[in-house]
Amino acid sequence: NSKLTRVLQESLGGNSLTTMLAALSPAACNFEETLGTLRYANRAKAIKITATKNEEASQVSRLNAEIEELKKKLSTSGPGGIVG
Repeated sequence: NSKLTRVLQESLGGNSLTTMLAALSPAACNFEETLGTLRYANRAKAIKITATKNEEASQVSRLNAEIEELKKKLSTSGPGGIVG
């Protein structure tokens, strides 16, 4: 339950694919921090999620196509908005 876990909670457990990059230091003075980073990365690696495609993305494309079609109909309509 580290601060990093709380910050990344939505990404690690949500409906998304996440890439974790652990930055390590070869310096002896950073041993404890490097060890903690490796432990955290190992725990994060064990998290298994199955991302699913949001339906909203396909709806946006369909609605944009419908808007374009309606714009074409409006531009070709006669006076008073009557298509003819």
